[in-house]
Amino acid sequence: MLVEIKVPMLAESVPDATLLAWQKKVGETVEAGASLIDLETDKVTLEVTAPSAGALAEIRKQEGDTVVSDEVLAVFDTEAKGAPAASVEASEAPAKDVPAGGPRTGPAARKLMAEQGMTPDSFGNAGRITKADVLSAIDRNDITLDGTGPAPIIPHLETSTDDRPAERVPMTRLRRRASERLLSAQQNSAILTTFNEVNMQPVSDLRARHKDAFERDHGVKLGFMSFFVKAAVEALKQYPIVNASVDGDDIVYHGYFDIGIAVGTERGLVVPIMRSAEHLSFAEIEHKIRDFGIRAREGKLTLDELSGGTFTITNGGVFGSMMSTPILNPPQSAILGMHAIQERPVAENGQVVIRPMMYLALSYDHRIIDGREAVQTLVSIKSMLEDPSRLLLKL
Repeated sequence: MLVEIKVPMLAESVPDATLLAWQKKVGETVEAGASLIDLETDKVTLEVTAPSAGALAEIRKQEGDTVVSDEVLAVFDTEAKGAPAASVEASEAPAKDVPAGGPRTGPAARKLMAEQGMTPDSFGNAGRITKADVLSAIDRNDITLDGTGPAPIIPHLETSTDDRPAERVPMTRLRRRASERLLSAQQNSAILTTFNEVNMQPVSDLRARHKDAFERDHGVKLGFMSFFVKAAVEALKQYPIVNASVDGDDIVYHGYFDIGIAVGTERGLVVPIMRSAEHLSFAEIEHKIRDFGIRAREGKLTLDELSGGTFTITNGGVFGSMMSTPILNPPQSAILGMHAIQERPVAENGQVVIRPMMYLALSYDHRIIDGREAVQTLVSIKSMLEDPSRLLLKL
C-alpha cells in the first residue's frame, strides 16, 4: 500500500521547516521507525521516520526545500520487500568539491560539515565520511549550559592570492532565528541591567558536605544551577512583575514559574523550559538540567520544550566570564546572568577575608519593571544563596 509521508504538525510559532537531508533513497527498504528525513526548524531538528517496514517509492521534496505542516514529502510503499539497499551516503559518488582520491561524502555529511566549518581534511585519510562521522566529531566537543555556546570549530580556510584567507559559511536556521529574536528584543524592549555579587561559600560548603550522599541517593550530581533555580523562583514569588510579560498594552502575570535554562550547542543557542519549577525538588531540577544538556547536543529537544517560559537563567561563568549584560528572551521580561566564581578579598564582620564570589546580573524590561523591583529581586536571590537554609524554609 502506498502512503504519503508528510511534514509533522509544527508549533504555531514555527511557520516552516527546511528539508535538511534524506537518510534513505528511492527503492531502499527499511524497518519500521527507521529515519527517513531530517527537517530543520528555527528551534530544533526533527526526524521523520518510516511508518512501517517498506521502501520509499517517490521523493517529492529535495534537500534545501522549505516545507510547511502537513505538506507531502514522499510516498512510501508499505509492501516493498527485499534486502535493504546501501544507504544514501554509502552509495554516494565522491563529492565534486573533494579532490580526486580524497574522502567521499554524502549530501547530509557535506551539509553538516559546511555548517560546522569542517572539511574532509578534518577526518584524515578516511575513505568515506558519513553523517554519523561528523556528528561523532561534533560530540567530542563539550556541551555547556550557558548563554553563549562552546568555542566554535575553526573552519579550514583556503589561502587566496593576496594571502588573506576567508571562507563564507551560511548560518543555520537555529542561529538565524536566535539572531532575529535577540535583535528584536533590543529594538522592542527597554533593557536595563542591574548587578550585585554573591558570596558562594555557604552553597559551596553545603555541596561539599552532601554531594556524595546526594549523588548516591538521586543518581545525579548536585550542581550550582539547582540553587539558582530555587532562589530565582522564590524571588519571583516575591516580585511577580519580574515573572510577567508584555502583550500589547497589557501586562500578563503568570501564576506559574517556567524557567528557561540557556544551553549553548555547536548549532547555536537553545533555551529549553523547565515547566512548573516551583514544584520540583533539587534532584528533579538537576536531572532535568542534565537531560536538557544531553538532548540539546543530540538535537532531540522538542518544540514544546523550547516554547514559552517566564524567566531565563544563563551561565557565562563556565567560560570564565566575569561580567555581562544578558539579553532578554522574548516575551519574557527578565533574565538572570551567572558568572565565574573567583576568590576575592571581602569585608566580613570588620575583617578582610577571602571568599568565593560571583557577580550576578539581572537584565529586565524597564517598560513594566521598575529599578526598585529589579534590584530587590536580585538582592533576594543573593540573600537566599548566602543562606541556603532559607530555600528549604521558603523564607
